Amino acid sequence: MKLSAKTLILDLLLATEGEPLSAREAISSCALFGIRENNVRVVLLRLSAEGLIEATDRGVYRLCGAAHELADEVATWRTAEARPRPWSGGWLVVHSGPLARSDRARLKARQRALDMLGFRELDPGLWLRPDNIEDGVDAVRARLVKLGLEASAGVFVASQFDAAREKRIARLWDGKALNASYAKLRRELESWMQRAAKLEPEVAARESLLMGRHAIRQIVFDPLLPAPMVDVDARHAFVETVRAYDRAGQAIWRQVRCLPARS
Repeated sequence: MKLSAKTLILDLLLATEGEPLSAREAISSCALFGIRENNVRVVLLRLSAEGLIEATDRGVYRLCGAAHELADEVATWRTAEARPRPWSGGWLVVHSGPLARSDRARLKARQRALDMLGFRELDPGLWLRPDNIEDGVDAVRARLVKLGLEASAGVFVASQFDAAREKRIARLWDGKALNASYAKLRRELESWMQRAAKLEPEVAARESLLMGRHAIRQIVFDPLLPAPMVDVDARHAFVETVRAYDRAGQAIWRQVRCLPARS
């Protein structure tokens, strides 16, 4: 898998968990993926001009603006399992029908917000998910708006759908596929950790980032469905494995001196 300099730099800034990243560290990190120094410097300037990063010192950068807010949300993958609560059978609903569809950037932000919180479209403009996350609809509404949903969208709780819609709702998520992905990714991560010590540090760093970003994305976009829609024990085991994998990957990247030491 080939990463662009932009994607890799943003991933590295996310991995530092708020710690600034120097141009030197970005250059040495990108070199592991065959990205040239001049390309890295150009991308740093572009990201700064786009308002996604800002300089904290000469040649030292951190996330800012919308990128910082999104990074904060992505970073919650470590505590994602604390979000679900007992499910009583109700549904969280977002009504996006009246919202504009001509603005591509707005549409993309709206879709990302809905995807990150596990909403699926039942009818045109009507999105829902089990009402088993956060501390209530107000908290869900606030998170959706923070992630890019328009504040004018209707967000509410519903129940007692007609029989036809109930059947369609049951097909919106593929619990078996989620269970299979938990098990498959867990096996792959555990296998990698067992052989990581035998790899050259640069190879281990490169592989850990590629596999890690895929595993973390799985958690970030996991719908956090309740039982019996998914195997919550399998999900927990997967998340615990990703935490261990992340710690191993962070240590490897610091070994090759591509990330700053944590303060």
